[in-house]
Amino acid sequence: MHRLLLIDDDEALAGPLRQYLARFDFQLEAVTRPSAAHARLADERFDALILDGMLPEMDGFEFCKRLRGGADTWRDIPILMLTARGDLTDRVVGLELGADDYLPKPFEPRELAARLQTILRRTRLAAPVAPAQPASASKLCFDGLEIDTTRREVRGASGLVELTGTEYELLLMLAREPGRVFSRDDILNRLRGQEAELYTRAVDILVSRLRRKLEPLAALKTLRNAGYCFALPVRATGAGAMT
Repeated sequence: MHRLLLIDDDEALAGPLRQYLARFDFQLEAVTRPSAAHARLADERFDALILDGMLPEMDGFEFCKRLRGGADTWRDIPILMLTARGDLTDRVVGLELGADDYLPKPFEPRELAARLQTILRRTRLAAPVAPAQPASASKLCFDGLEIDTTRREVRGASGLVELTGTEYELLLMLAREPGRVFSRDDILNRLRGQEAELYTRAVDILVSRLRRKLEPLAALKTLRNAGYCFALPVRATGAGAMT
């Protein structure tokens, strides 16, 4: 049973949605204000959030931003944003702030269930497991960058690089095969776990966000009309560890 927290000021939405999502082994809890959501998150564990873009106290985009920059226990929680009109601007802003997916209102409950299943499946598959090799073999080391796949940590010359779960998975996907060009469709299908009606601009936004966090390293290379690849050279054997 997956526990979901719905944050939406439409009180009439929670009841029918709770009944429908129960068919898919989801337990839905609901609040109407960000302050109430903060209180619930502080005391309880949830597997994902369904977050409306328009809320009292602060809008859903600001709430998403605060979650992603807040306590460790909340930072990586999967977030599905609901946008009132499905406008491109709303989708772009939500993804830039760290949302894992979006769904425009009005929506079909079955599509919501499918997208939640995809987000949670991706999170489950990405969960770290005990390495079968020595700890040193669990690190991907490049000039100016280290990726610790056991701790799910990324370090640059200036220290720890704070990434969302989706940003980390994108970086790991590219860095495991340096120089390989991944198309936008490759990235969408790998990260989303299924083909969906997602515009390729979503990938561009995600790459741009990741690229900014990795600056000044030129780690991600864009190949026009082809896709993206990881461009940092592998660190020479015997080079010192980064601090």
